[in-house]
Amino acid sequence: MTEIILPLVFAYLIGSIPTAVWVGKWFYKVDVREHGSGNAGATNTIRVLGLKAGIPVLLIDVIKGYIAVLMAPVLFELGGGEIMSPYLAILTAALAVVGHTIPVFAGFRGGKGVATLLGVGLGLFPVAAWVAVLIFAVMLIATKYVSLSSITAGVTFPFFVFFLFPPPNWAYYVLAVAVAIFLPYTHRKNIKRLIDGTESKINFSKKKPVNESK
Repeated sequence: MTEIILPLVFAYLIGSIPTAVWVGKWFYKVDVREHGSGNAGATNTIRVLGLKAGIPVLLIDVIKGYIAVLMAPVLFELGGGEIMSPYLAILTAALAVVGHTIPVFAGFRGGKGVATLLGVGLGLFPVAAWVAVLIFAVMLIATKYVSLSSITAGVTFPFFVFFLFPPPNWAYYVLAVAVAIFLPYTHRKNIKRLIDGTESKINFSKKKPVNESK
């Protein structure tokens, strides 16, 4: 049982590191959840505090997901296991993202999980994940909507997995489909704003003053 618990607990705890919250509070004396979209993620950090704060948040959040799946087999063996099941790998990946969205270290108020999900994808579906990044980048350049770009990349991701870069076990297909469901769900408020025409576009050139970002 220890071999199962170790990777799962580790994945949730590393996912729970609230990068945006800690960077905002430690270096800017600002809780990004109280400004902008209220989301504790890289996009809102860029919106509220600028690229200098947002890029490290983005990178660390991606690394969280990558390390969670990278360390899972190591922790499984340390716990006494031999060959880790792909089902445990999928559950580990899911808990890393859950940790980001419901972080124990930040009052269970986190982000939408996009960057951490990318890290998980790079660990489990490296080629398909990079194609999804390309889709995201093209959409972002074309529309300036981070939410729409994230949703598009997530919804198209299973097609890359199913038809172009098939994984070694059917359980990974389930995770790919879950990504396509999870991202639109966590962006449901953004979808409503996109439909209403009130969704904010990203501005990489400058940040809003904190007292104007709500």
